[in-house]
Amino acid sequence: MNARSRWIDLDGAVNVRDLGGLPTTDGGTTRLGRVLRSDNLQDLTTADIRILVDDYELRDVIDLRSDAEVRLEGPGPLTRTPSVTVHNLSLFAEGGRHTDVAADTEAQSDEVDIDKVLPWQTRPDTAPAHDRSISHYLGYLDDRPDSIVAALRVMTRPAGSALVHCAAGKDRTGVVCAFALEVAGVTREAIVADYAQTGERIDAILARLRASTTYAEDLDSRPADSHVPHAYIMEKFLARVDEKFGGSQEWLSAHGWADEDTNALRARLLD
Repeated sequence: MNARSRWIDLDGAVNVRDLGGLPTTDGGTTRLGRVLRSDNLQDLTTADIRILVDDYELRDVIDLRSDAEVRLEGPGPLTRTPSVTVHNLSLFAEGGRHTDVAADTEAQSDEVDIDKVLPWQTRPDTAPAHDRSISHYLGYLDDRPDSIVAALRVMTRPAGSALVHCAAGKDRTGVVCAFALEVAGVTREAIVADYAQTGERIDAILARLRASTTYAEDLDSRPADSHVPHAYIMEKFLARVDEKFGGSQEWLSAHGWADEDTNALRARLLD
C-alpha cells in the first residue's frame, strides 16, 4: 500500500484502498488495516488473496451487491477461503429471487437495474445529474437500513480487517463508508475526498465492468468522463442526510444503532 494515497495494488481489483490515515475532527486519525473498500472481487488472484488475508488479516467481506448480481457474477473466490466470512448485504429491496425493480416473473429474475447499481450522472432525465445520484443514495437508506446497520456492525468485529465492496466500489460502497467514517468522527472534508478518490481509477474500473456482460451494454452507451464521482455529490448527499434526518448518527440510531455500536466502531477505527 502507498502510505500517502492508501491505495492497495492488486491484480484482480482496481479500486481498493484502506480507510486508515484519515483525519478526525479532534485531531486524530483512523487506523490503517481495519476497514478496506473495493470494487468487485470476482477476479482476485491467488496472490491478491494472500495479500488481503496475510498482510491485512482480512476476516470479513461486506458484499453490497444485489442477489441478481451475485448470481450473474458469482460469489467470488474469497467465499472459498475458510478464514474469511462473506456477508451478503444488498442495499436494494430484494423480493425473493428478484431485484428491487424487476417484475416478479421468472423471466426477469436475473435482471439487474443498472440505474440502481451504477447511478452514473449522465443518464437523460429531467432532474439535474447530481440530484439523481443523491436520490439513488437516499434510496439505499430507504430500501435497506438493515443492511447498512449490519454492514457497520461487521466493521466492529475485533479480529482482523473488514472489506466492503459493490460493483464499482463507488456508490453503495461510498455511502456505507461515509456513514462509518461519520460515526468515527472523520472530518466531512476527508469523507468527501475519500469518495472522490475513486475518480483516480475510473478508467480501470470501467474497463473491468465492461468486461462483464452484466454491466457492459449500459456502460458502452456513455463516455468514461461521465462516470467520475464528483466531490459535490457526496457533499450534497451528506447535507441532505443532515437536513432530513439530523445527521448520519441520528439516522442510524433511528434504525437500531446503539451507543455501544458507536463505541465499538470508534474503538476499531480510531488510534
